[in-house]
Amino acid sequence: MRKIFSVILITCFALKGISQEKPNIIYILVDDMGYGDIGVFFQNQRMKTNDRSKPYQITPYLDQMAASGAIFTQQYCNAPVCAPSRGSLLTGVNQGNAHVRDNQFDKALEDNHTLATVLKQASYQTMAIGKWGLQGVEETGPDWPSHPLKRGFDSYYGYMRHMDGHEHYPFEGLYRGKKEVYDNYKNVAEGLAKCYTTDLWTAVAKKQIIDHVKGKEASKPFFMYLAYDAPHAVLELPTQDYPKGKGLNGGLQWTGKSGQMINTASGVPDSFVYPEYADATYDDDNNPATKEVAWPDTYKRYATANRRIDDGVGDILQLLKDLKIDENTLVVFSSDNGASIESYLPAAFVGFQPTFFASNATFEGIKRDVLEGGVRMPVLANWPKHIAAGKVITTPSMLSDWMATFAEMAGIPAPARTDGVSLLPSLTAKGKQQKSLVYVEYQGEGKTPNFKEFNPAHRDKKRGQMQLIRMGDYKGVRYDIKSAEDDFEIYDVVKDPQEINNLALKAGFEKMQKQMKASVLQLRQADAEAPRPYDNAFIPAATVSTKLSSGLIQQFFEGDFPWVVSEKGLKAKKQALGKSINTALEANKNGMVLYTGFIKIPSDGKYNFSFQTSGKAYMRLHEASLFDADFGYQPTKELTKEVSLKAGYHPVSIYLLQNSDVTNSTTIKWKAASAEDWKVLEANDLYYSKK
Repeated sequence: MRKIFSVILITCFALKGISQEKPNIIYILVDDMGYGDIGVFFQNQRMKTNDRSKPYQITPYLDQMAASGAIFTQQYCNAPVCAPSRGSLLTGVNQGNAHVRDNQFDKALEDNHTLATVLKQASYQTMAIGKWGLQGVEETGPDWPSHPLKRGFDSYYGYMRHMDGHEHYPFEGLYRGKKEVYDNYKNVAEGLAKCYTTDLWTAVAKKQIIDHVKGKEASKPFFMYLAYDAPHAVLELPTQDYPKGKGLNGGLQWTGKSGQMINTASGVPDSFVYPEYADATYDDDNNPATKEVAWPDTYKRYATANRRIDDGVGDILQLLKDLKIDENTLVVFSSDNGASIESYLPAAFVGFQPTFFASNATFEGIKRDVLEGGVRMPVLANWPKHIAAGKVITTPSMLSDWMATFAEMAGIPAPARTDGVSLLPSLTAKGKQQKSLVYVEYQGEGKTPNFKEFNPAHRDKKRGQMQLIRMGDYKGVRYDIKSAEDDFEIYDVVKDPQEINNLALKAGFEKMQKQMKASVLQLRQADAEAPRPYDNAFIPAATVSTKLSSGLIQQFFEGDFPWVVSEKGLKAKKQALGKSINTALEANKNGMVLYTGFIKIPSDGKYNFSFQTSGKAYMRLHEASLFDADFGYQPTKELTKEVSLKAGYHPVSIYLLQNSDVTNSTTIKWKAASAEDWKVLEANDLYYSKK
């Protein structure tokens, strides 16, 4: 009875102003495609200049997707390389709170809430296709610790290992050796002769959508995570032209026949170049009087890889129309980071440089950089009749915001652990859009490229430890960080997207500089596996402009929640001054209690905190995750953490899941690290603002 009641209550979190029917969701993620590689973002502008020294690509289906939906012009990846970017997308947390950081490919995605577990709770059928790379390296046969089936997905078909995604013919292994492709836990690569992975993933996606719509789970909505491994790495070519037509009866088709698993598994692997690129020439010396030269093969390959993805997306969009589910399906398209200089081709080929097509548009920096070229993403969203055609969303946001967005679409609150905010108001023009926290930290290898197209200040710049943070139109960026006191370069990236005019060198930005230095310490927690030079810096206290009084604010959010939920987008049923962390505002009701206040730190130093609860809970210090006693938490287990804090008032948020049938007990203790005795954190130890 309780399980049925839970489903009914979860459904009550209906979308405001949107059909009660839960939409299907398809998230398409490509690998190393730059912001400027898509026509609508930059290539079309390049084409219209009629400048023969500037080659361009075409992406007609992605352009159609943009024309009938929305583009995000200021959405950022969470990290400028694959693994942490994808990990943050799947878990909804930024790199300040993430488990997978830096270039930790193949590291196990933490056993916690994911896009799939959240949507599965909302009765979605969940499917993952393509590149994973977050499985964990401790293998027992094919049974990886964080296989997609162990992270909320009902099915998986694709490359498990990160490095496998550097080869686009798994059976032949033309340039990087044979690879394994898994159908759930079974390696099926032996039957995949001549299967170009972009085609393979597209065909599998189409098959799974058709099977779902016509199968026994058709009454459920579905969530598909479709992760292409192109155009990254080996710039291999398809076997042949894209099959005629699109959708249900055309385009890519799954045959299911070993040795010819898809209808393009014939012809010659690594052979087909789109006709518009095969004989393309350009003015290489920017001199109209001299004869044009052919595009180097490397760039014909790159453009073909992107065009093939474009065809695949067009094929899937047509399938949704043919199945008459397009108006109830949100499709999101993005890259995982900026374009790179990687091609992994034999020495006879010229190396790849993203400046040939201006793959990162006018932005400077590439993959592995926190300059705009490494982190600004080409994001499109299509949802007929819900998203206005041709919509341009300029609000800064992050890939990790899609967790909260999809949760709201599914009619279920996002977990409290989620750092992002729902982008649904921006997409549908209904409701008020909350501000997204745009923050990236990363330890980068080597230096920025010495491209003549880049500003001299951005050439051969040592990466090292890097950070970026957005504050309105302004972006703070630091390279080769040595300490928390290093200054940020500050740019107005709306007026100055190339990041040329460093405003930090001018008078009037001292306050912002100080604010940025404080914020990047307040929103993150240290991770021993990704050490930073500012890990042990004292976290600044909050700037409090109003008078504080003893106590804390207590809010009650009613609902039979499946986890400790985020308060973002929810309305409290009741609010009062809290007298105790274990006192309920609404007794005998299911819901969540949120306590907010400030803890007063008497002097600069290291402080230890202890957290123990008999139920489920979560706690933040500033914007950083302090304790996660929600997913997989063993009741009454004591969690401890040491934090370096400056003297002053530090905001805390304590989330407690309330069950009407069980009386939960939570104990929070703290002490200076040098002290022997713990002190229980009581309401009278905290402070609140009366405003």
